[in-house]
Amino acid sequence: MDIYDVLFWGLSVMAVGCALGIILSRNPVNSVLFLILTFFAISGHYILMNAQFLAIVNIIVYAGAIMVLFLFVIMLMNLNADVEPQKGQLVQLAGVISGGVLFLVVLAAIKSARPEAMDRTSTDIGLINNLGRILFTKYVLPFEISSVLFLSAMIGAIVIGKKEHAHEAQKAE
Repeated sequence: MDIYDVLFWGLSVMAVGCALGIILSRNPVNSVLFLILTFFAISGHYILMNAQFLAIVNIIVYAGAIMVLFLFVIMLMNLNADVEPQKGQLVQLAGVISGGVLFLVVLAAIKSARPEAMDRTSTDIGLINNLGRILFTKYVLPFEISSVLFLSAMIGAIVIGKKEHAHEAQKAE
């Protein structure tokens, strides 16, 4: 067992542990902090795959910008257990079913993965030139869809914030 295996398994345990922390945490701010740690573990995996650019972008964009946006949305929505409506059993059942389906998809992906197929001697796997070529040819549609998704999430957060602010202003009058 070499150093790459030890680092891989350490980062994997950290990523899975923090992902469980996201799910099991009752405090939304703690969930966001666990998500930031998960992003750092994933960046460590990128570094092990010689994709330093992806690691830095993951830290800057996701752990930096997106998580700050999530924290602002959480603080803007003022999530309290007192005003939170209780979820019905149908909603809980739907959550369990969708979580189970996601678990099956992850198991299928793990089963079909071949870790021995990764070539550690290749040094051009994470270069920006190769990444850009693949991203803007083969994956241009998912890239653009995720951009629209992020834009709509930001607009939704602004609309929710303005609705709460307008409601409070009407109460004051």
